[in-house]
Amino acid sequence: MKIENLPNEFEKARPVMQKIEDAGFEAYFVGGSVRDTILGLDIHDVDIATSAYPEEIKKIFKKTVDTGIEHGTVMVIHEKKGYEITTFRTESGYQDYRRPDKVEFVRSLAEDLKRRDFTINAFAMRENGDVTDLFDGLADLKNHLIRAVGNPNERFHEDALRMMRAVRFASKLDFDIESETLAAIKSNSALLEKIAVERIYTEFVKMMMAKRPKQGILDMISTDMYKYVPGFASHQSELEAIAKIDDLNLSDEVSVWSLLSFEFGLDRTEITSFLKSWKASNDIIKNTEICTKAVENLRDGSLDKWAMYETGKDLLVLANHIAKMYGFAESDEELVSQYDALPIKNKKEIAVNGGDLIRHGIVKPGPALGKILYAIETGIVNGEFQNEKAELIEAAKKIVKE
Repeated sequence: MKIENLPNEFEKARPVMQKIEDAGFEAYFVGGSVRDTILGLDIHDVDIATSAYPEEIKKIFKKTVDTGIEHGTVMVIHEKKGYEITTFRTESGYQDYRRPDKVEFVRSLAEDLKRRDFTINAFAMRENGDVTDLFDGLADLKNHLIRAVGNPNERFHEDALRMMRAVRFASKLDFDIESETLAAIKSNSALLEKIAVERIYTEFVKMMMAKRPKQGILDMISTDMYKYVPGFASHQSELEAIAKIDDLNLSDEVSVWSLLSFEFGLDRTEITSFLKSWKASNDIIKNTEICTKAVENLRDGSLDKWAMYETGKDLLVLANHIAKMYGFAESDEELVSQYDALPIKNKKEIAVNGGDLIRHGIVKPGPALGKILYAIETGIVNGEFQNEKAELIEAAKKIVKE
């Protein structure tokens, strides 16, 4: 097939491709950008593959950067934009199920495409829009199928993360995984333990935020992959419950992990342990703990002023979004209105600080100071004190006496 109207990202890269071809070599756009263009989806970055070896690319272009030359990749700078050009290659000897032991540069496009993961990612397109499809990827796009290139067992032994990528693409594109590919995932699911958890994290979160996360979860269960990711093995029934949620619609990482933490029934300490095993960032862990607690408060009808204050507006709205999936949410407008009506939103807005209390001789530095400031903070939020310096000084004196 030929794509007549190329997206702007391809148009800008065409002079680079033409220069490679003028030098006597082949050059193609490859990968997801070609697939998404065929599907009419937006694209961002473009990948270029060529029969030219790295040193030959460096002779063709004046400005290049060796971004991954040992793997055949050179970045070409054209009109202040970088384009990564990768030489056709074959790979072999995947002893760690992640990286090839040997990479060999070749001149053959067919040899290069044979090592791709799925047929819908194995397209190659010339700069004029002509698409090469060696593995019936166009038919699989039409039939909404995720199918491994060649032998699926070999593909998953080359990189076991491809199993997670299969369920992620199925979720993103609303496709089904072809039966032999799905069977190979189940046969090789234990290999997922060989993969760095950070790589699995990325694929899993993308899957959960995609078009059809429920099917992704069910695919992970049916293939046993859920047993080989951190903290999931003992929660099959909870995962199945999530897959039954009618409107499973997640917008960011915190909502993904908060939903799981809530459904799994994890407390704050357990959430920390769970997300540390996933190598989540400290910010994600902290916000997930806060959001999950707010979901519990919404469920229990215990979302008082202090709970709202501790949660913050953004996480409050996020928690309410999760609560909607379970049917115990409040009106977003009412919830935001209640939050906006709080007298303060953070400690920095309090009219007195520790230094003020010390200067007035109310308390000396030490643990007692922190307790008094906390009592003032909660008192302001709950409407017991006005956030005015004179009143808070008097309130602090009374707290000390008590």
